[in-house]
Amino acid sequence: MKALEIRDLRKSFRSNFLFKKYEILKAININVEKGQIYGFLGPNGAGKTITIKCILGLLFPDSGQILINNKPATNPEIRQILGFLPEYPFFYDYLTAKEFLHFSAMLFSIPSKKASEVSKKLIKQVGLEGKENIKLKNFSKGMLQRIGFAQALINDPDIVILDEPFSGLDPIGRKELRDIVIALKNSGKTVFFSSHILQDMELIADKVGIIFNGNIIKEGKLSDLVSHSVQYYDVIFSNIDKKKVEANKINFVCRDESYIVRCQDINTMNNIIEFVILNKGKILSVTPIKMTLEDIFLKEIK
Repeated sequence: MKALEIRDLRKSFRSNFLFKKYEILKAININVEKGQIYGFLGPNGAGKTITIKCILGLLFPDSGQILINNKPATNPEIRQILGFLPEYPFFYDYLTAKEFLHFSAMLFSIPSKKASEVSKKLIKQVGLEGKENIKLKNFSKGMLQRIGFAQALINDPDIVILDEPFSGLDPIGRKELRDIVIALKNSGKTVFFSSHILQDMELIADKVGIIFNGNIIKEGKLSDLVSHSVQYYDVIFSNIDKKKVEANKINFVCRDESYIVRCQDINTMNNIIEFVILNKGKILSVTPIKMTLEDIFLKEIK
């Protein structure tokens, strides 16, 4: 079942002075399955935040359709099952973390007693235990990101939408929030997040969509994108005389009495392996070097 489906979404803006129309989203299509972590990747200005605002109903698209759990995103009932963390959250400075979460719970008509229980649980979950009575004006950017993550979960949403959730966090904080995202998936929830931190996306995303200049230029399961993108093969072997290797015009690097040969394709790799076997050498390893998500991203936007 699809948790989120976007069909031919278009969005444009007009200049105040020139009345020129700028098309930001150009008939994009996105499919997110229920219980999936979907990574939305693209450079600044590609249309990530505009897409998210259209999903949430903060902006109205020019055309196209957005379905959440097979219902139009404009359906008021859908708001109850969504959680959202914006890229640049703004919170009331003079509320404490506990008061802010209690206030957020009131917006969903959560009873006071339950709101207190949920707030306490979420504060611990995002690593702010012991800081619940500190006013938000005294929070660092990373702490504000954590409390923002907590408010996105206050209503126990089915679908969590996060815009650059790992921005401003140190490595420990990013690891902790990645663990929370994975725990949300394990509990059956769907997570849709944008990020420019490719390492985080590579570690947790099940599926990735790459948006560039208002178009989805690549979409697929992360495992498929990476596994089918081998750049070259490294073959390491030993126990063959150096003159024999040189005589066969093999380009190699010596390290610890072994030879390292970089093969640009699978046929070359097979030829090297055959050479080693015929000369009674010892194959130490054959390693396919795959493209990272960053390699794929840079290749696509070129």
